[in-house]
Amino acid sequence: MTAGPLLVIDTATRQIVVAVGGTDGAITTESAWEAGYRHGETLLPAVEDVLARSGAARRDLRAVIGGTGPGAFTGLRVGLATAKGLARGLGIPIVGVPTGEALLAAAAAADGMPIGALALLMPAGPSDRVLVTGGTSPVIVRAGDEPDVPPGTTIVAVDLEDRAPADALERGGRARAGLARALLRAGAARLAADSGGDDLARLVPEYVTLPRGVAAPIGEVTWSRDHR
Repeated sequence: MTAGPLLVIDTATRQIVVAVGGTDGAITTESAWEAGYRHGETLLPAVEDVLARSGAARRDLRAVIGGTGPGAFTGLRVGLATAKGLARGLGIPIVGVPTGEALLAAAAAADGMPIGALALLMPAGPSDRVLVTGGTSPVIVRAGDEPDVPPGTTIVAVDLEDRAPADALERGGRARAGLARALLRAGAARLAADSGGDDLARLVPEYVTLPRGVAAPIGEVTWSRDHR
């Protein structure tokens, strides 16, 4: 893999993450903020700001790493579309990294635990949650149900204030603090193994919910309340 900075973009949680780092997995510059409903307004200016603070220009970028979720429709769609547009416009590779797996990796690194001992919970609409465990597809946990995890599993909760135990939320905070680095390291490893990155047309987000009346484009992965 040729040298050059890597741009990281993730909008799968309530907090947007934009970072620039090296192929060694070291973050150079990072920005994270609560997006609200202003993903489209704030994302590209933040990319330009992070690039400027890192001393890099768009033309210097080696590749783009985009978090693929799971996450809510609007934010995730804007984030991955922006990442894909930058990669296409600059003629550089893009690598999609599952945000859930990156959060698990960040939680494991922060707390010195094996990933296999952790399970991640994130929102899936106002009442349901989505469960992510290492090496498996995300699963919807309906409101009122407990996540189906092996005994002794440690829960990491992100964006679930008042819907998860305090210790799980604390672990989620530490995981989110390390999300950019985990995405960067996973993306850099993928690029080292396959310098061409992902196919733009096949790289799709993992939505946990869709707005009413919106159909998922062909090939895009979604989970609904009925997903098992």
